[in-house]
Amino acid sequence: MRVACVTCNLLLVLMCVKCLPPPCESDIYCYGELLHTVQMSFIFPDSKTFVDMKMKYPRNEIWQRFREMMNRTDNNPSPADISSFVDETFDPPGSEFEDWDPIDWIPYPKFLKKIRDPVFRGWARHLHLFWKELGRQMKYEVRNDTDLYSIIYVQHPVIVPGGRFREFYYWDSYWIIRGLLLSEMHNTVRGMLENFLSMVNTYGFIPNGGRIYYSRRSQPPLLIPMVKSYMDATKDIEFLRKNIDTIEEEFQYWMKNHSVVVVKDGKGYTLARYSAPSSGPRPESYREDYESAQVLRTEAERQNHYTQLKTAAESGRDFSTRWYITNSSHKGSLTDTMTQYIIPVELNAILCWNAQLLSEFYDTLDMANKTMQYRRLADMWLEAVDDVLWHDEVGIWLDYDLINGVKRNHFYPTNLAPLWTGCFKRRDLQVGKIMKYLERSQIMMYLGGIPTSLEHSGEQWDYPNAWPPLQYIVIMALEATEDIWAQNLAVEFATRWVRSNFKTFNESRVMYEKYDATFPGGHGSGGEYVNQIGFGWTNGVILELLEKYSQLLTVEDDVFTTERGWQHRPLHINSASSSLVTHVISLTVISTALLFL
Repeated sequence: MRVACVTCNLLLVLMCVKCLPPPCESDIYCYGELLHTVQMSFIFPDSKTFVDMKMKYPRNEIWQRFREMMNRTDNNPSPADISSFVDETFDPPGSEFEDWDPIDWIPYPKFLKKIRDPVFRGWARHLHLFWKELGRQMKYEVRNDTDLYSIIYVQHPVIVPGGRFREFYYWDSYWIIRGLLLSEMHNTVRGMLENFLSMVNTYGFIPNGGRIYYSRRSQPPLLIPMVKSYMDATKDIEFLRKNIDTIEEEFQYWMKNHSVVVVKDGKGYTLARYSAPSSGPRPESYREDYESAQVLRTEAERQNHYTQLKTAAESGRDFSTRWYITNSSHKGSLTDTMTQYIIPVELNAILCWNAQLLSEFYDTLDMANKTMQYRRLADMWLEAVDDVLWHDEVGIWLDYDLINGVKRNHFYPTNLAPLWTGCFKRRDLQVGKIMKYLERSQIMMYLGGIPTSLEHSGEQWDYPNAWPPLQYIVIMALEATEDIWAQNLAVEFATRWVRSNFKTFNESRVMYEKYDATFPGGHGSGGEYVNQIGFGWTNGVILELLEKYSQLLTVEDDVFTTERGWQHRPLHINSASSSLVTHVISLTVISTALLFL
């Protein structure tokens, strides 16, 4: 297989440093001497702190005060000088928000009654309460004085992830919205969707998050599945009718800006990759990016490195060995990040899903031509995913390396994403091969969840961290097979994840952004910042699992029969799954014992 002009494109990027725009137009929040001086001074442990602060004065006056400080210190200000300058000219992060109590929050949503285990039912109500803590309403003055903020003004309140993530984030919001719908907070969800649609009207796409320094990169495109979730819960056809053109525009952005053609056996297949070219370091991680680039020899190489880092951030998985392409046998380092030149399984599975859902939406609106257009596109995308990314010998879908023209045989939970999104041919589905793949990957040996990768790099999207959305993708993928043995494994994964999260909550009364796969209740680590609490997508995933498996999940082991014929551990095992399920049984006993030590 090959891809047209990949080498040419890479050379063009390295040669064309000056043609890249900055991350945004602000010479305070996104690029320039002031940003560089503050961020390199290390006056804040987290680089995001400064770029989230509000300016006390107009831009020109900020610059005048900065010049005065630089002149006064002979262009060599101390950290104390810079700290005083920032204190005098900026307000602390979070000053753009006011208190907000969601009007559609109710004390006891109906799903709570379905949860069989009373302890888990009480926990679910705590998580339902957390929506109030994570809710944010912007002050109206943000709309009038936009230039003083890095925040992107949106009309409606939002539910944020938590911790340092004070603003909305694109792909986080899918799991947050799923949880909010269970909590019957339909007005809040509709407002969040309208905020996203306003982003498409402003930028042509949905940015990574709600800050101007994110305005030249996105995240996994889950707007259409969010709308689908909302429609399923509310049947609000008028919302769909009013916004279908904007919904389609966001999808077309990905088609126009992220597509690449891969040629296999003389046939060209259109697939997508993440791509977020802009100059300079990420403003919110300026110091980290600048320092990591210093080992590179030329400015062109450094600028390409910045683009690859921002592209990794667009994937939502920043950072990971998943994005490394190396020319040797060594494991690689952050400077080997080449995200633009990898075709990821989950992005293409999501875009296939988007096309399928758009076809459904247009069918609901009786727009036959559009229905057929997107049905054909969904079929074409499914064919591309199947022909290019499925690896029959391995028994799973794999990322594709555009530079070397090879599939990347590494374990990631997202390898199962086509099952989650329905981007597979059911008649050709080989569940036995997929189960064997999971067995070979040995992911059942991890008691705290499914690891993000099997590479221990110190990056947060690698081993041993276990992330909520990736657990969700695997569980829903196995459920979608309609195979009893795969579905039993889905329940086992859900049981482990829910119990591990509960163990942490029971000890600390908080929910974390990520966890440690190696033991129940372990906290995640690594990367550029400390593990955050809150946490939006963690809450959403747990609420959905508690609701979906409401009659199966218990704090302690319990044996009972369901209409599915499941008895907490499978009793009848077929040849394709026998050794894997046996492994599940033995490790379940161990994990349950450890959980309550």
